[in-house]
Amino acid sequence: MAIPDLNQLRTFVVLYELRSLTATAEFLHVTQPTVSYTLARLRERFGDDLFRREGHVMVPTTRATQLFGPLHEALAQIESTVSETASFDPSAFTGELSLGLTSIGEQTFLPPIMAALARERSTARLAVKRLDADEVEEELVRGHLDLAITVALMDAARLWRTPVRAVEYVALTSRRHPLPPPGPEMFNGRGFVRVSSRGGHTYPLQLLLEHGLMPQVALTVEEYGTLPAVLQDTDLVTFLPRHVAEVFCGWFPALRIADLPWPGQSTPVAIFTRRESSLTPAQRWFRRLVHGAVVEPGTEI
Repeated sequence: MAIPDLNQLRTFVVLYELRSLTATAEFLHVTQPTVSYTLARLRERFGDDLFRREGHVMVPTTRATQLFGPLHEALAQIESTVSETASFDPSAFTGELSLGLTSIGEQTFLPPIMAALARERSTARLAVKRLDADEVEEELVRGHLDLAITVALMDAARLWRTPVRAVEYVALTSRRHPLPPPGPEMFNGRGFVRVSSRGGHTYPLQLLLEHGLMPQVALTVEEYGTLPAVLQDTDLVTFLPRHVAEVFCGWFPALRIADLPWPGQSTPVAIFTRRESSLTPAQRWFRRLVHGAVVEPGTEI
């Protein structure tokens, strides 16, 4: 059996990730008939359909799934070796990079990222887009986002992921209405503010449900940025990540953090990009820069 060339391997990997002939053609800057022809050659070489159309989606076969890991890693190694020989000058790059962040991410991660860009003397234009946990995987895979920072769980087979920060949840309330010491009854009689989990932070909702606190939810909001002004003038309570609560307390001294009476750890915050073989030199550089700017010392990567 003849060995597929690199263009055929690249087509296979991208089609596996995008699950669409049209999207694959657009991503590779070729025509759809070219992708169809390449797929036919790959089917012949591997003796398998590789992908079967189900509606508008090209669903990989078991054989394609078996092939994807080894072929992707081989292609990534080749392209990484080639890219290392080509120098990338951040100060000469004037293109746009897109970064998906939640409202929390904008408040906590964007400042150090911008400081890192300034230190690199980067002339890149950064477009920050509000992250929706239900859409971020497709946005990354299809190239609409270069990088995202989120606690959302996504398909590791289609994306590159590395944790950058453990997430410990705490309670936040007004100093004028402090909570008692941590215990099973510390939230008795207190109302809660619940934040939408659209950005991927589902753990606060899980806590409210598991501990029977949903009937005490007095307010539901879309963004974490609303919380400080609401909490400082009421006796309401909310659950949120400690690193965000510390930022809010720095801005609003009238707020106070309280530890939870139960374990408060959730999925770590992680950086997500497309897999290595799909990244440009600019995207690889941006990923390294963002990782260095936001990683918490001691976080395993």
